[in-house]
Amino acid sequence: MTELSDTDLFEPDGPDLEPGDVAEDYGGADLGDNASDTDGPPAPIIWAELSSDELEHQWLTLNAWVEDLRHTFQFPAAVIPPFWHRHQLLVEHLSALRTHWQAAYHPEQGGSGPFGWLRDLDEWKTRMREAVSMLGTRIDQDRTHRLAPWPGEPEPEPEDSLPPVNLDNRYEDLVAIIMWHVARVRRQEDHYYEMVSAAIDQIPDLGTDDDIDI
Repeated sequence: MTELSDTDLFEPDGPDLEPGDVAEDYGGADLGDNASDTDGPPAPIIWAELSSDELEHQWLTLNAWVEDLRHTFQFPAAVIPPFWHRHQLLVEHLSALRTHWQAAYHPEQGGSGPFGWLRDLDEWKTRMREAVSMLGTRIDQDRTHRLAPWPGEPEPEPEDSLPPVNLDNRYEDLVAIIMWHVARVRRQEDHYYEMVSAAIDQIPDLGTDDDIDI
């Protein structure tokens, strides 16, 4: 596995992008573009099942789409806070809205699809406001939301803790979070491949057909 860098994360198709350029330069996520280039309706994103490469791509795509969504509808930080990427609850809400938007604007969708999406947007805003308020994330501060552990539940490992927040630069903080998530999944992938390799090594060598007495 290659080591990720800030530059790697913002080179989806080759050009050099800076963190602040994501909303403008990352292709394929403009609300004015066609919602889907593939046949059939879009499939929902199950974040926990993405590979490290898929995860990196989906993070960048979602971030660019959220940037355009925020500017198009003039959402305040009470609806879409700058550090939403630090909270999986907000990631799920934003990802679900994007999938809904892709379906509503899909070429095979009827003409009323966009209206339905705009109607559902009001309900989505209410849910986001509640989630943002519960998490305590604002335009100038963010805190790690910890769920009270159940009795007997093990403490999280140090590597499972997010890196410290960078309140001075939201885009640099986004890069750090994406790198953290991708590195975490790659460690899991490496562990899986090591287990598979070890299991293969345990398979006895039966030799060739010439070695077998009949």
